[in-house]
Amino acid sequence: MSAVEVLRLPLSVNLGGFVALLQRLQVPHRVSEESGEQVLWVPGEQLAEDVRGLYQRFPEGDPDFQLVPAPVSERAGGFVQQLRDSPLTTLVLLLTLLVAGVTLLGDNFATIRWLSFQDFQIQGEYIVFTPLAESLAAGQWWRLITPILIHFGVLHLAMNAMWFWELGRRIEARQGGVMLLGLTLLFGLVSNCVQYVSAGPGLFGGLSGVLYGLLGHCWIFQWLAPNAAYRLPKGVVVMMLIWLLVCLSGVTETLGFGAIANGAHVGGLLVGCATGLLGGALARLRR
Repeated sequence: MSAVEVLRLPLSVNLGGFVALLQRLQVPHRVSEESGEQVLWVPGEQLAEDVRGLYQRFPEGDPDFQLVPAPVSERAGGFVQQLRDSPLTTLVLLLTLLVAGVTLLGDNFATIRWLSFQDFQIQGEYIVFTPLAESLAAGQWWRLITPILIHFGVLHLAMNAMWFWELGRRIEARQGGVMLLGLTLLFGLVSNCVQYVSAGPGLFGGLSGVLYGLLGHCWIFQWLAPNAAYRLPKGVVVMMLIWLLVCLSGVTETLGFGAIANGAHVGGLLVGCATGLLGGALARLRR
C-alpha cells in the first residue's frame, strides 16, 4: 500500500499536538519536509480521508488533554461554540427541558399520560393503565420512544441531561448528528420495551436507558478502534456499572429513593455494547 499525502502545511504551522493525537490513536503516519513545507503521509486513501476529517475537528490535537483551564470569558465563548458544534445533542436536551416544563417534572399527569409508554387514568389512589396494544392500534406509536423525555424531579433531570451532554457530543463529533439521532431512538425504543417486558405496566421515564446505551457504545467502540472522542475519563465506566449493580440489588428502593427502571438500564447497555461492537469493528477494518 503506497503512502498518501494528507496535509501540506507551512513550516510555521505547529503539527505537534495533532501528531501526538495520531500517536495516541495508533494511526500509522510520517511527516516529511519538502520545498519548505511539512507534509503528513499515511498509508491508504481511506485512512487519509479519515485523518483529514480528524484534522478539521482537532487541528491542535485532542482537546480532552488540555489540562490548563481557559479564562472565564474564553470558556463562555467555548460553550457557545460547543452548542453550535453539537446541534443534535442540544436539540434533544432542549426538547427534554421543554417536556420537563410542560409536565411540571412529573406532577402534571394530564400531560404525562400522552407521553408515557402506556396511556392511563387516575382513579382515586390508583393508576389504571390502558393495554399497550390498544394504544398502538390507535396509531400512538410515539409512546414507544417518548418516555425518554419524561423526568421526575430536578435531580433526575439534571443528572440525565449532564450525561447526555457529555456522551452525546462525543458521538455527534465522531459519527455525526444523524448517527446520534439513530442511536438515541434505538436505545430509547429498546430500553423502554425491555423495561415494560421485565416489569410489566408501570409509569417510568428518563434518558437513563439511552445514557447506558451511549456509554456502552463509546466503551466498546473505543476498545476496538481507539479514538479521541470516545476516550472517557478513567473510572466513568466502572462507576456507571457499579451504580447499575447497586440499583439491581434493590438497595435504592430499600433506602426510600424510589423504584429504578433497571430493565431500561440493562437493555440500553446491552444494545449500546452491540452497536459499539459493530461500529468499532467497522472502524477497525477501515483503518
